[in-house]
Amino acid sequence: MIATPISDILGGHPLRILIAPSGFKESLGPEHVADAIETGIRKVLDDNAVILRKLPLHDGGEGFARAMIAALGGVIVAETVTGPVGLPVESHLGFVGKDKKTAVLDMAAAAGLRLVPKDARDPTMTTTYGVGQLVGKALDAGCNKIIIGCGDSGTSDGGAGMLQALGVRLLDSKGEELPRADGGRSLSCLNRLCWCSVHPRLRKDAAEKFEIEVVCNIKNVLCGPKGVARVYGPQKGATPSQVDLLAAGLERLAQVAQTVLGRDISHAPGSGASGGLGAGLMMLGAKLRARSEAINEYFELDRVFEKQWDFVITAEGSLDCQSTNGKATGDVARRAKRNGAQVVALAGTIGEGADGCYGAGIKAFTSILRGPLTLEEAIVQTEALIVDGAEKVIRMIMVGLALGRRNV
Repeated sequence: MIATPISDILGGHPLRILIAPSGFKESLGPEHVADAIETGIRKVLDDNAVILRKLPLHDGGEGFARAMIAALGGVIVAETVTGPVGLPVESHLGFVGKDKKTAVLDMAAAAGLRLVPKDARDPTMTTTYGVGQLVGKALDAGCNKIIIGCGDSGTSDGGAGMLQALGVRLLDSKGEELPRADGGRSLSCLNRLCWCSVHPRLRKDAAEKFEIEVVCNIKNVLCGPKGVARVYGPQKGATPSQVDLLAAGLERLAQVAQTVLGRDISHAPGSGASGGLGAGLMMLGAKLRARSEAINEYFELDRVFEKQWDFVITAEGSLDCQSTNGKATGDVARRAKRNGAQVVALAGTIGEGADGCYGAGIKAFTSILRGPLTLEEAIVQTEALIVDGAEKVIRMIMVGLALGRRNV
Protein backbone atom coordinates (compact mmCIF):
# COMPACT_ATOMS: atom_id res chain seq x y z
CA MET A 1 0.00 0.00 0.00
CA ILE A 2 1.03 3.64 -0.45
CA ALA A 3 2.67 4.97 2.70
CA THR A 4 0.66 8.20 2.85
CA PRO A 5 -3.02 7.50 3.62
CA ILE A 6 -5.20 7.92 0.56
CA SER A 7 -7.55 10.24 2.45
CA ASP A 8 -4.62 12.58 3.14
CA ILE A 9 -3.48 12.48 -0.49
CA LEU A 10 -6.94 13.37 -1.76
CA GLY A 11 -7.59 15.97 0.93
CA GLY A 12 -11.11 14.70 1.47
CA HIS A 13 -12.05 15.14 -2.20
CA PRO A 14 -12.76 11.88 -4.05
CA LEU A 15 -11.26 11.40 -7.50
CA ARG A 16 -13.76 11.68 -10.34
CA ILE A 17 -12.93 9.03 -12.90
CA LEU A 18 -14.72 8.28 -16.15
CA ILE A 19 -14.10 4.79 -17.55
CA ALA A 20 -14.58 4.96 -21.33
CA PRO A 21 -13.04 1.96 -23.11
CA SER A 22 -13.52 0.34 -26.49
CA GLY A 23 -13.67 -3.43 -26.77
CA PHE A 24 -10.71 -5.76 -27.21
CA LYS A 25 -11.25 -7.51 -30.52
CA GLU A 26 -12.00 -11.24 -30.26
CA SER A 27 -11.80 -11.07 -26.49
CA LEU A 28 -13.94 -8.66 -24.43
CA GLY A 29 -16.67 -6.23 -25.40
CA PRO A 30 -16.63 -2.63 -24.14
CA GLU A 31 -18.93 -3.38 -21.18
CA HIS A 32 -16.68 -6.17 -19.93
CA VAL A 33 -13.57 -4.04 -20.39
CA ALA A 34 -15.20 -1.25 -18.36
CA ASP A 35 -16.08 -3.71 -15.60
CA ALA A 36 -12.49 -5.00 -15.50
CA ILE A 37 -11.09 -1.47 -15.24
CA GLU A 38 -13.49 -0.70 -12.40
CA THR A 39 -12.36 -3.84 -10.57
CA GLY A 40 -8.74 -2.72 -10.86
CA ILE A 41 -9.53 0.79 -9.62
CA ARG A 42 -11.44 -0.52 -6.61
CA LYS A 43 -8.44 -2.55 -5.54
CA VAL A 44 -6.88 0.80 -4.63
CA LEU A 45 -9.75 3.23 -4.03
CA ASP A 46 -12.92 2.62 -2.03
CA ASP A 47 -16.27 4.38 -2.42
CA ASN A 48 -15.13 7.29 -0.27
CA ALA A 49 -12.09 7.90 -2.46
CA VAL A 50 -13.55 7.74 -5.95
CA ILE A 51 -16.63 8.68 -7.97
CA LEU A 52 -16.87 6.37 -10.99
CA ARG A 53 -18.93 6.32 -14.13
CA LYS A 54 -18.66 3.73 -16.87
CA LEU A 55 -19.20 4.70 -20.49
CA PRO A 56 -18.47 1.69 -22.73
CA LEU A 57 -17.65 2.93 -26.23
CA HIS A 58 -19.44 1.27 -29.12
CA ASP A 59 -18.12 2.57 -32.41
CA GLY A 60 -20.19 0.43 -34.73
CA GLY A 61 -18.29 -2.78 -34.10
CA GLU A 62 -19.32 -5.95 -32.34
CA GLY A 63 -22.03 -5.35 -29.74
CA PHE A 64 -23.32 -2.17 -31.39
CA ALA A 65 -26.89 -3.44 -31.86
CA ARG A 66 -27.20 -4.64 -28.26
CA ALA A 67 -25.79 -1.33 -27.00
CA MET A 68 -28.34 0.58 -29.07
CA ILE A 69 -31.14 -1.52 -27.63
CA ALA A 70 -29.86 -0.83 -24.11
CA ALA A 71 -29.67 2.92 -24.82
CA LEU A 72 -32.89 3.40 -26.79
CA GLY A 73 -35.06 0.47 -25.73
CA GLY A 74 -36.24 -2.27 -28.04
CA VAL A 75 -35.90 -5.96 -28.74
CA ILE A 76 -33.21 -8.28 -30.07
CA VAL A 77 -34.24 -10.98 -32.53
CA ALA A 78 -32.01 -14.00 -33.17
CA GLU A 79 -31.32 -14.98 -36.78
CA THR A 80 -29.26 -17.69 -38.45
CA VAL A 81 -27.32 -16.35 -41.43
CA THR A 82 -24.41 -17.28 -43.67
CA GLY A 83 -21.21 -16.44 -41.83
CA PRO A 84 -18.01 -15.00 -43.28
CA VAL A 85 -16.58 -18.40 -44.26
CA GLY A 86 -19.84 -19.60 -45.80
CA LEU A 87 -21.12 -21.64 -42.86
CA PRO A 88 -24.27 -20.87 -40.84
CA VAL A 89 -23.76 -18.67 -37.76
CA GLU A 90 -26.09 -17.49 -35.03
CA SER A 91 -26.59 -13.76 -35.45
CA HIS A 92 -29.13 -11.11 -34.47
CA LEU A 93 -30.61 -7.71 -35.20
CA GLY A 94 -32.55 -5.27 -33.07
CA PHE A 95 -35.68 -3.19 -33.44
CA VAL A 96 -36.09 0.16 -31.67
CA GLY A 97 -38.70 2.88 -31.49
CA LYS A 98 -42.31 2.79 -30.36
CA ASP A 99 -43.43 1.07 -33.54
CA LYS A 100 -40.23 -1.03 -33.84
CA LYS A 101 -39.81 0.22 -37.41
CA THR A 102 -36.14 1.10 -37.00
CA ALA A 103 -33.75 -1.84 -37.25
CA VAL A 104 -30.22 -1.82 -35.83
CA LEU A 105 -27.48 -4.29 -36.63
CA ASP A 106 -23.73 -4.60 -36.46
CA MET A 107 -22.08 -6.19 -39.47
CA ALA A 108 -19.69 -7.97 -37.11
CA ALA A 109 -22.58 -10.12 -35.89
CA ALA A 110 -22.70 -11.71 -39.35
CA ALA A 111 -19.25 -11.11 -40.85
CA GLY A 112 -16.94 -10.16 -38.00
CA LEU A 113 -13.35 -11.29 -37.62
CA ARG A 114 -14.31 -13.24 -34.50
CA LEU A 115 -16.43 -15.50 -36.70
CA VAL A 116 -13.47 -16.40 -38.91
CA PRO A 117 -11.52 -19.39 -37.53
CA LYS A 118 -7.81 -18.76 -37.15
CA ASP A 119 -6.99 -21.35 -39.81
CA ALA A 120 -9.44 -19.80 -42.29
CA ARG A 121 -8.24 -16.20 -42.24
CA ASP A 122 -8.12 -15.56 -45.94
CA PRO A 123 -9.88 -12.24 -46.63
CA THR A 124 -9.98 -12.99 -50.35
CA MET A 125 -12.63 -15.61 -49.54
CA THR A 126 -14.66 -14.20 -46.62
CA THR A 127 -18.08 -12.77 -47.40
CA THR A 128 -20.64 -10.22 -46.21
CA TYR A 129 -23.52 -12.39 -47.46
CA GLY A 130 -24.92 -12.71 -43.94
CA VAL A 131 -25.05 -8.93 -43.58
CA GLY A 132 -27.31 -8.79 -46.62
CA GLN A 133 -29.52 -11.44 -45.08
CA LEU A 134 -29.94 -9.31 -41.95
CA VAL A 135 -30.77 -6.25 -44.06
CA GLY A 136 -33.31 -8.37 -45.93
CA LYS A 137 -34.93 -9.41 -42.63
CA ALA A 138 -35.26 -5.74 -41.66
CA LEU A 139 -36.83 -4.91 -45.02
CA ASP A 140 -39.23 -7.84 -44.72
CA ALA A 141 -40.26 -6.56 -41.29
CA GLY A 142 -41.37 -3.29 -42.88
CA CYS A 143 -38.69 -1.11 -41.29
CA ASN A 144 -38.44 2.44 -42.57
CA LYS A 145 -34.93 2.95 -41.22
CA ILE A 146 -31.96 0.60 -40.85
CA ILE A 147 -28.93 1.60 -38.79
CA ILE A 148 -25.85 -0.49 -39.56
CA GLY A 149 -22.71 -0.42 -37.44
CA CYS A 150 -19.49 -1.08 -39.35
CA GLY A 151 -16.46 -2.32 -37.46
CA ASP A 152 -14.53 -5.43 -36.40
CA SER A 153 -15.02 -6.93 -39.85
CA GLY A 154 -13.42 -10.10 -41.13
CA THR A 155 -14.16 -9.37 -44.79
CA SER A 156 -12.80 -7.41 -47.76
CA ASP A 157 -15.40 -8.07 -50.44
CA GLY A 158 -16.65 -4.52 -50.94
CA GLY A 159 -20.12 -5.56 -49.84
CA ALA A 160 -20.44 -7.92 -52.82
CA GLY A 161 -21.85 -10.74 -50.72
CA MET A 162 -24.29 -8.36 -49.08
CA LEU A 163 -25.57 -7.22 -52.48
CA GLN A 164 -25.94 -10.82 -53.67
CA ALA A 165 -27.98 -11.74 -50.60
CA LEU A 166 -30.37 -8.92 -51.50
CA GLY A 167 -30.84 -10.21 -55.03
CA VAL A 168 -28.28 -8.15 -56.94
CA ARG A 169 -26.49 -10.22 -59.58
CA LEU A 170 -22.77 -9.59 -60.12
CA LEU A 171 -21.91 -10.29 -63.76
CA ASP A 172 -18.63 -10.67 -65.63
CA SER A 173 -17.90 -9.46 -69.17
CA LYS A 174 -19.65 -12.53 -70.63
CA GLY A 175 -22.80 -11.89 -68.65
CA GLU A 176 -22.15 -14.84 -66.38
CA GLU A 177 -22.82 -14.47 -62.67
CA LEU A 178 -19.88 -14.37 -60.28
CA PRO A 179 -19.91 -17.10 -57.62
CA ARG A 180 -22.12 -16.32 -54.64
CA ALA A 181 -20.57 -15.51 -51.28
CA ASP A 182 -17.11 -15.88 -52.83
CA GLY A 183 -15.34 -13.02 -51.10
CA GLY A 184 -13.24 -10.38 -52.82
CA ARG A 185 -11.13 -12.70 -54.96
CA SER A 186 -13.47 -12.62 -57.97
CA LEU A 187 -14.17 -8.87 -57.97
CA SER A 188 -11.50 -8.24 -60.61
CA CYS A 189 -13.81 -10.06 -63.05
CA LEU A 190 -16.80 -7.84 -62.23
CA ASN A 191 -18.25 -6.06 -65.26
CA ARG A 192 -21.69 -4.85 -64.20
CA LEU A 193 -24.54 -5.28 -61.74
CA CYS A 194 -27.98 -6.61 -62.59
CA TRP A 195 -30.80 -5.35 -60.37
CA CYS A 196 -33.63 -7.30 -62.01
CA SER A 197 -34.01 -9.72 -59.07
CA VAL A 198 -33.26 -7.28 -56.26
CA HIS A 199 -35.39 -7.25 -53.09
CA PRO A 200 -38.74 -5.58 -53.93
CA ARG A 201 -38.19 -2.75 -51.47
CA LEU A 202 -34.89 -1.88 -53.15
CA ARG A 203 -36.45 -1.33 -56.56
CA LYS A 204 -36.53 2.24 -57.82
CA ASP A 205 -40.31 2.05 -58.18
CA ALA A 206 -40.88 0.61 -54.69
CA ALA A 207 -43.85 2.21 -52.96
CA GLU A 208 -42.40 2.04 -49.44
CA LYS A 209 -39.39 4.24 -48.92
CA PHE A 210 -36.76 3.72 -46.24
CA GLU A 211 -33.33 4.96 -45.28
CA ILE A 212 -30.09 3.23 -44.37
CA GLU A 213 -27.70 4.92 -41.96
CA VAL A 214 -24.19 3.50 -41.73
CA VAL A 215 -22.19 4.26 -38.58
CA CYS A 216 -18.57 3.93 -39.63
CA ASN A 217 -15.07 5.36 -39.71
CA ILE A 218 -15.48 7.80 -42.57
CA LYS A 219 -11.70 8.13 -42.88
CA ASN A 220 -11.54 4.65 -44.41
CA VAL A 221 -11.52 4.82 -48.20
CA LEU A 222 -11.94 2.09 -50.79
CA CYS A 223 -8.91 2.49 -53.06
CA GLY A 224 -5.41 3.86 -53.34
CA PRO A 225 -2.32 3.58 -51.11
CA LYS A 226 -4.51 4.16 -48.06
CA GLY A 227 -7.32 1.98 -49.37
CA VAL A 228 -8.91 -0.54 -47.09
CA ALA A 229 -7.21 -3.59 -48.63
CA ARG A 230 -3.72 -2.19 -48.08
CA VAL A 231 -4.37 -0.75 -44.61
CA TYR A 232 -6.45 -3.53 -43.08
CA GLY A 233 -5.93 -6.55 -45.34
CA PRO A 234 -2.81 -7.76 -43.49
CA GLN A 235 -4.66 -7.51 -40.15
CA LYS A 236 -7.24 -9.93 -41.53
CA GLY A 237 -4.62 -12.43 -42.65
CA ALA A 238 -3.88 -11.31 -46.22
CA THR A 239 -0.46 -11.99 -47.72
CA PRO A 240 1.17 -9.27 -49.88
CA SER A 241 -0.06 -10.96 -53.07
CA GLN A 242 -3.57 -11.26 -51.62
CA VAL A 243 -3.51 -7.57 -50.69
CA ASP A 244 -2.75 -6.78 -54.34
CA LEU A 245 -5.59 -9.05 -55.48
CA LEU A 246 -8.07 -7.42 -53.09
CA ALA A 247 -6.95 -3.91 -54.00
CA ALA A 248 -7.41 -4.63 -57.71
CA GLY A 249 -10.85 -6.10 -57.07
CA LEU A 250 -12.00 -3.11 -55.04
CA GLU A 251 -10.73 -0.75 -57.73
CA ARG A 252 -12.87 -2.64 -60.23
CA LEU A 253 -15.84 -2.43 -57.85
CA ALA A 254 -15.36 1.35 -57.67
CA GLN A 255 -15.51 1.56 -61.47
CA VAL A 256 -18.76 -0.41 -61.56
CA ALA A 257 -20.18 1.65 -58.69
CA GLN A 258 -19.53 4.80 -60.71
CA THR A 259 -21.94 3.56 -63.39
CA VAL A 260 -24.56 2.95 -60.69
CA LEU A 261 -24.14 6.18 -58.73
CA GLY A 262 -22.88 8.51 -61.43
CA ARG A 263 -19.86 9.51 -59.37
CA ASP A 264 -16.48 8.19 -58.32
CA ILE A 265 -16.52 6.71 -54.81
CA SER A 266 -13.02 5.21 -54.83
CA HIS A 267 -11.87 7.80 -52.29
CA ALA A 268 -15.27 8.76 -50.87
CA PRO A 269 -15.31 9.10 -47.06
CA GLY A 270 -16.34 5.79 -45.52
CA SER A 271 -16.34 3.85 -48.78
CA GLY A 272 -13.70 1.53 -47.35
CA ALA A 273 -15.53 0.87 -44.07
CA SER A 274 -15.57 -2.81 -43.06
CA GLY A 275 -13.57 -4.07 -46.00
CA GLY A 276 -15.43 -1.91 -48.50
CA LEU A 277 -18.91 -2.73 -47.21
CA GLY A 278 -19.41 1.04 -47.10
CA ALA A 279 -19.15 1.13 -50.90
CA GLY A 280 -21.69 -1.64 -51.32
CA LEU A 281 -24.12 0.12 -49.00
CA MET A 282 -23.63 3.38 -50.88
CA MET A 283 -24.98 1.62 -53.97
CA LEU A 284 -28.15 0.94 -51.96
CA GLY A 285 -28.48 4.66 -51.26
CA ALA A 286 -27.11 4.52 -47.73
CA LYS A 287 -25.96 7.60 -45.86
CA LEU A 288 -22.52 7.09 -44.32
CA ARG A 289 -22.18 8.86 -41.01
CA ALA A 290 -19.09 9.55 -38.90
CA ARG A 291 -19.32 7.23 -35.94
CA SER A 292 -18.18 9.95 -33.54
CA GLU A 293 -21.20 12.03 -34.57
CA ALA A 294 -23.64 9.12 -34.41
CA ILE A 295 -22.32 7.75 -31.12
CA ASN A 296 -22.56 11.20 -29.57
CA GLU A 297 -26.23 11.37 -30.56
CA TYR A 298 -27.26 7.88 -29.53
CA PHE A 299 -25.16 7.60 -26.35
CA GLU A 300 -25.18 11.31 -25.35
CA LEU A 301 -21.43 11.76 -24.97
CA ASP A 302 -21.73 15.54 -24.74
CA ARG A 303 -23.88 15.24 -21.62
CA VAL A 304 -21.36 12.90 -20.01
CA PHE A 305 -18.46 15.26 -20.68
CA GLU A 306 -20.36 18.26 -19.37
CA LYS A 307 -19.46 16.95 -15.92
CA GLN A 308 -16.03 17.65 -14.50
CA TRP A 309 -13.76 14.59 -14.52
CA ASP A 310 -10.28 14.41 -13.04
CA PHE A 311 -9.24 11.40 -15.09
CA VAL A 312 -10.59 9.49 -18.06
CA ILE A 313 -9.35 5.94 -18.46
CA THR A 314 -9.85 4.56 -21.95
CA ALA A 315 -8.67 1.31 -23.51
CA GLU A 316 -8.47 -0.60 -26.76
CA GLY A 317 -6.84 -3.74 -28.06
CA SER A 318 -4.11 -2.04 -30.10
CA LEU A 319 -3.02 1.56 -29.66
CA ASP A 320 -1.32 2.86 -32.80
CA CYS A 321 -1.43 5.55 -35.45
CA GLN A 322 -5.03 4.62 -36.29
CA SER A 323 -6.32 5.08 -32.72
CA THR A 324 -6.94 8.81 -33.11
CA ASN A 325 -7.89 8.61 -36.78
CA GLY A 326 -11.67 8.40 -36.60
CA LYS A 327 -11.78 5.87 -33.75
CA ALA A 328 -13.69 6.25 -30.50
CA THR A 329 -10.51 6.39 -28.43
CA GLY A 330 -9.35 9.55 -30.17
CA ASP A 331 -12.80 11.14 -29.94
CA VAL A 332 -12.93 10.58 -26.19
CA ALA A 333 -9.41 11.95 -25.76
CA ARG A 334 -10.26 15.13 -27.65
CA ARG A 335 -13.46 15.66 -25.64
CA ALA A 336 -11.61 15.09 -22.37
CA LYS A 337 -8.84 17.47 -23.41
CA ARG A 338 -11.38 20.24 -24.09
CA ASN A 339 -12.82 19.70 -20.61
CA GLY A 340 -9.50 19.61 -18.76
CA ALA A 341 -9.48 15.91 -17.84
CA GLN A 342 -6.30 13.83 -17.86
CA VAL A 343 -6.57 10.82 -20.18
CA VAL A 344 -4.76 7.52 -19.63
CA ALA A 345 -5.06 4.67 -22.13
CA LEU A 346 -4.62 0.95 -21.56
CA ALA A 347 -3.82 -1.20 -24.57
CA GLY A 348 -3.19 -4.81 -25.40
CA THR A 349 -0.34 -3.84 -27.69
CA ILE A 350 1.42 -0.57 -28.50
CA GLY A 351 1.82 -0.27 -32.25
CA GLU A 352 3.63 1.96 -34.70
CA GLY A 353 2.74 5.64 -34.45
CA ALA A 354 1.19 5.40 -30.98
CA ASP A 355 3.15 8.47 -29.87
CA GLY A 356 0.80 10.49 -32.07
CA CYS A 357 -1.88 9.88 -29.45
CA TYR A 358 -0.24 12.47 -27.21
CA GLY A 359 -1.29 15.24 -29.57
CA ALA A 360 -4.91 14.10 -29.46
CA GLY A 361 -5.11 14.47 -25.68
CA ILE A 362 -3.93 11.13 -24.30
CA LYS A 363 -1.45 12.08 -21.58
CA ALA A 364 -0.09 8.59 -20.95
CA PHE A 365 -0.56 5.05 -22.21
CA THR A 366 0.70 1.62 -21.28
CA SER A 367 0.36 -1.98 -22.36
CA ILE A 368 -1.47 -4.39 -20.07
CA LEU A 369 0.92 -7.22 -20.98
CA ARG A 370 3.22 -8.42 -18.20
CA GLY A 371 5.62 -10.30 -20.45
CA PRO A 372 5.85 -12.30 -23.68
CA LEU A 373 2.55 -14.03 -24.53
CA THR A 374 1.09 -15.63 -27.61
CA LEU A 375 -2.02 -13.96 -29.01
CA GLU A 376 -4.10 -16.92 -27.87
CA GLU A 377 -2.72 -16.65 -24.32
CA ALA A 378 -3.33 -12.90 -24.24
CA ILE A 379 -6.95 -13.34 -25.38
CA VAL A 380 -7.61 -15.89 -22.63
CA GLN A 381 -6.03 -13.64 -19.98
CA THR A 382 -7.41 -10.30 -21.20
CA GLU A 383 -9.78 -9.66 -18.31
CA ALA A 384 -7.16 -10.37 -15.63
CA LEU A 385 -4.58 -8.30 -17.51
CA ILE A 386 -6.93 -5.30 -17.71
CA VAL A 387 -7.73 -5.54 -14.00
CA ASP A 388 -4.02 -5.62 -13.19
CA GLY A 389 -3.23 -2.80 -15.62
CA ALA A 390 -5.94 -0.55 -14.21
CA GLU A 391 -4.76 -1.17 -10.66
CA LYS A 392 -1.18 -0.24 -11.61
CA VAL A 393 -2.35 2.95 -13.35
CA ILE A 394 -4.28 4.09 -10.27
CA ARG A 395 -1.33 3.34 -8.00
CA MET A 396 0.90 5.46 -10.24
CA ILE A 397 -1.68 8.26 -10.21
CA MET A 398 -1.76 8.16 -6.42
CA VAL A 399 2.04 8.37 -6.28
CA GLY A 400 1.91 11.44 -8.52
CA LEU A 401 -0.77 13.07 -6.38
CA ALA A 402 1.21 12.33 -3.23
CA LEU A 403 4.32 13.95 -4.71
CA GLY A 404 2.24 16.95 -5.75
CA ARG A 405 1.18 17.53 -2.15
CA ARG A 406 4.72 17.58 -0.79
CA ASN A 407 6.09 20.85 0.47
CA VAL A 408 9.13 21.57 -1.65
